[in-house]
Amino acid sequence: MGRSVDEWMASDEQDEWSIMMRKVAAFHHKHDFAGNNGHDMGYRIALTVEELGELAAAITKAKPIEECAEEMADVMILLMGHSLAMEVDLKEAFEKKYERIMQRPSIKGRLGIRVTEYKADD
Repeated sequence: MGRSVDEWMASDEQDEWSIMMRKVAAFHHKHDFAGNNGHDMGYRIALTVEELGELAAAITKAKPIEECAEEMADVMILLMGHSLAMEVDLKEAFEKKYERIMQRPSIKGRLGIRVTEYKADD
C-alpha cells in the first residue's frame, strides 16, 4: 500500500525518490487536490492524455530538447501524483515491473523494437 499526501509530507527519508515524492505531495497539499476533485482518476487520466499530447508535439515539431524535457517532467509529476491519489507505492510497482520486463525478449516490429509478452501471429 502506498502513502497519502499527508503521510508523504510527514516522512523524513532522504533517498532521492522520497524527496521527489514529498515535493509532489507538497504540490498536492498546496492546492488541496484531494478536496478539489484533483484526485479523481478520470480527471487525472484526461490531464495525462493532454500532457502526453504536449510531449508528442514537442518531439514531432522538433522543439528544443529543454522543452521536450519539461513535457517529460510534466508526465512524470502527473504519474507520481496518480500514485498519491490512489495511495499506490509507485517505487515498489516499478521494481516489480522492472523484474518482469527484464525477463522478456524484444520483438522487432515495423516501427522498432518492443519488449512485450505479446506474440505476433505467424
